[in-house]
Amino acid sequence: MPLQRSVLVVAVLLLCGLAAISWGVGGRATLAAAALIGGFAGFGLYHASFGFTAAWRRLVREGRGAGVRAQLLLIVATALVTYPLIGWEAQTGWNMHPVILPMTLASALGAAVFGAGMQLGGGCASGTLFTVGGGSTRMVVTLIAFIAGSVAATAHMQEFWLRLDEITGVPGLPAFSVIETFGPLGALAALGGFAALIWAGTVAVERRTHGQVETLGRTESFAQGPWGKGLGALALAAVGIACFLAFQRPWGITSGFALWGAMALEALGVSVRDWGYWSGWRAGQLDAPLLADRVSVMNFGIILGACAAAALAGRFAPVWRISRRDLVTAVIGGLMMGYGARLAFGCNIGAYLGGMVSGSAHGLWWLVWGFAGSWVGIGLRERLGLDPPIGHSAPPPTHA
Repeated sequence: MPLQRSVLVVAVLLLCGLAAISWGVGGRATLAAAALIGGFAGFGLYHASFGFTAAWRRLVREGRGAGVRAQLLLIVATALVTYPLIGWEAQTGWNMHPVILPMTLASALGAAVFGAGMQLGGGCASGTLFTVGGGSTRMVVTLIAFIAGSVAATAHMQEFWLRLDEITGVPGLPAFSVIETFGPLGALAALGGFAALIWAGTVAVERRTHGQVETLGRTESFAQGPWGKGLGALALAAVGIACFLAFQRPWGITSGFALWGAMALEALGVSVRDWGYWSGWRAGQLDAPLLADRVSVMNFGIILGACAAAALAGRFAPVWRISRRDLVTAVIGGLMMGYGARLAFGCNIGAYLGGMVSGSAHGLWWLVWGFAGSWVGIGLRERLGLDPPIGHSAPPPTHA
């Protein structure tokens, strides 16, 4: 399809402006880096149609595992760099801040709610951002609801959800780092074994169901796409590694959504500072300009990078009419994702991917509960007629 030159020029100019303004507002070069890293992430996400939602759905409904194998490639490729950075920081002098979190009842519930919500909403956190950038008006609705659900969860996060284990008497599991326990090489071996097991399992399912194994696809054009899932995985691994190198911490998304919602409520006169979640250092976030927040800047970069990719592919064409069913499921799915992500300490990127590449057991914890919730969400999609009957599936999805 023909290049949409005007859309491309606007997207690139806005991305460059975002980098420059963020640097000026926040006074840190890392904010400019966040914009550019986010732009590359959005570019890769769009061209590879890389997401977690559709990949999990295709495995459950169709027995197709290429998307899941691409996720494993993303995790392992990232960990090959991040595990040594974390494990040997005393020798290198590189001060890492990996995400090592406990495994609580609230986080399990949150991951399950998020998993179901992303199936109803039509995309995960990263999927929502890149499809918005690609021109999906339905996903704009999902994003708005995502923001609303995120900030709603913060209203009683400190007072209730972080005390849920104590209130219910159901103890959680303590934070556990495989890197601290086994060292970076031992942790890499454990991760490799886990990835090989899941990879082999998806291959076996495909062979039994279809008689052949789906490949990760091939790349037609780097600039105009589409990309194979393998290239998409390696590009996003580069994004994750860049986050560790530039910010000393893993890639995150949904904390930015909670901040956007809190700032919006403050502008409307709601005293969010009375909520325990927004006390302490987070109160400083509310006082600072939005573009001084690294996660927010990177999120905006993802949207603009995806917009540039869609323009290069000639596919930026927003459709302004949304059916009532799509509107309702987008709102419900977005609210569930936003609320669930706060309870689970993040989404598929911040909690699952971030935890796995940090060597934290809570990344696996999130995967188990998130996948379980996703399975429920897939069943709800079928009941609502959002998917064709099994055996009459549509072509591989172009988003999330």
